[in-house]
Amino acid sequence: MEFPVLKTKRLNLIEIKEEHVDHIFNIFSNKEVIKYYGMSPFTQNEQAKSIIKSFSKNFQEKCSIRWGIMLKETGEFVGTVGLNNLLLSSKRTEIGYDLSPEYWRKGIISEAVETVIRYCFEVLDLYRIGAVTFPENESSYKLLLKLGFKKEGLLRGYIYQNDKSNDAFVFSLIKSDWKT
Repeated sequence: MEFPVLKTKRLNLIEIKEEHVDHIFNIFSNKEVIKYYGMSPFTQNEQAKSIIKSFSKNFQEKCSIRWGIMLKETGEFVGTVGLNNLLLSSKRTEIGYDLSPEYWRKGIISEAVETVIRYCFEVLDLYRIGAVTFPENESSYKLLLKLGFKKEGLLRGYIYQNDKSNDAFVFSLIKSDWKT
């Protein structure tokens, strides 16, 4: 299966390859970026190489897709957006995203996520897209609500990070509620 490159007005969503290792390390080692990510910040480039390999392996196994977010204007790699727990036979997935802080509040994630949602419903023919956020991550869950996701509830002790189990909100967008 060929990796699906997606394009928006300002962005190219591309396959993440080993040549992007420094960008992935910079993003995933930033404490602000991964504050609500469910993992510890990267401390070594090897971790970035490893996660890139896992992105590729999981895509080949059709259980996830992770895109690099590149600005068309500058070619700069600024974040990632992807589908986790992709179950084509069950027509569902979960979406996640991250972005370098200098690009926060510029509509980049919104633009990327809208494009991935369209891909999910129109190309992959999925029925449900889920999302999980920390209750404290207000900007993330407000984005999901703006994009039409519905809050389904609280998952108690769902994400283990910083040596403790943390609660999480769960959201979903189903195809019949999606506004094209």
